Amino acid sequence: MSNHLMNTYMRQPVTFAKGEGIWLWDDKGEKYLDALAGVAVNGLGHAHPKLVKVISEQAAKLIHVSNIYNIAEQAALADKLCEISGMDKVFFCNSGCEANEAAIKLARLYGHNKGIKTPEIIVMDKSFHGRTMATLSATGNRKVQAGFEPLVSGFIRVPFDDIEAVKQVASRNSNVVAILVEPVQGEGGINIPKDAGAYLETLREICDANGWLLMLDEVQTGIGRTGTWFAFQHTSIKPDVMTLAKGLGSGVPIGACVASGKAAEVFTYGKHGSTFGGNPLATAAGLATLCIIEEEGLRENSEKIGNLIRAGFEAEFKDIKGVTVIRNAGLMIGIELDRPCGDLVKMALEAKLLINVTADKVVRLLPPLIMNEAEANELVRRLAALIKTFLNN
Repeated sequence: MSNHLMNTYMRQPVTFAKGEGIWLWDDKGEKYLDALAGVAVNGLGHAHPKLVKVISEQAAKLIHVSNIYNIAEQAALADKLCEISGMDKVFFCNSGCEANEAAIKLARLYGHNKGIKTPEIIVMDKSFHGRTMATLSATGNRKVQAGFEPLVSGFIRVPFDDIEAVKQVASRNSNVVAILVEPVQGEGGINIPKDAGAYLETLREICDANGWLLMLDEVQTGIGRTGTWFAFQHTSIKPDVMTLAKGLGSGVPIGACVASGKAAEVFTYGKHGSTFGGNPLATAAGLATLCIIEEEGLRENSEKIGNLIRAGFEAEFKDIKGVTVIRNAGLMIGIELDRPCGDLVKMALEAKLLINVTADKVVRLLPPLIMNEAEANELVRRLAALIKTFLNN
């Protein structure tokens, strides 16, 4: 490993050389089951032949041109995203934090256009929206924010899944212009509202009653991971703004800020931009990803396999003390323990299994959407044994 890389990551002692499906091989030829998918990025697994073909062909034709010009691949992906979401306009960028930055700027401009001089956005405890200055300020995690003060102002924080707290803000604050919320909190520990549908539907009602924008951070929940294209589609509502990234490009960097109705016309010429956002290579990968998910029934597979994995763990841990709760939304799976369990990441790596621990006590699994039943059962078998060993030590 180079000594010239900044020390920003606690890297695991392994270097991967190739991948196929849900499997990775390191530079020594050892094979690993990937239950993390690049943190919800590699929904199609590794080296999906249809995706590789599209990326290769596009790279041979055109990788990048400026957004000063029309980009056919960008227009096609925007059309597809609006078709499957029911929304109206798309701005392309390169990552989830950039997508959320775009949403925050859009909300502030929306407020200023209404004559609100200091627009504010309601955000949630335990949320994660990115590591740029505005998005880490919106994030509900002091570990992410520490050392970067002064933070960006204009955010009002309330507990996640607490409608009454939102109503209290609405009753006393006239500067609020939007709510920014993850339908399921990923980094926060796979936190799912007690009644997810009612939660989002009530937030929609509050936004409508007050003239606010409802902005959903679907960077982790989007692109089929929860069993629908987008998590909001488990409900009857539609957001004003939705942010996407991670699984959209299957590993090729891309983000998107998607808007509907009044929010779709807020940005005008010169108000926002991106050098690389929406370039031909990234948007070709994005469109191919959506087409493959559709062709191969991967949304339905995500729900089916996610529920199978949860049921498998529930059976394994039925009489095991130390496992607090198991929860999932499709292939977003959290196993919460009664103690910090970061050591499980190293234990799993030694067992040739890739997992993640977040919020100190939650084993987070984000397998590729292509995972089949046999692979799901293998994941449950390997990880259940490790967790039992960990809890017995």
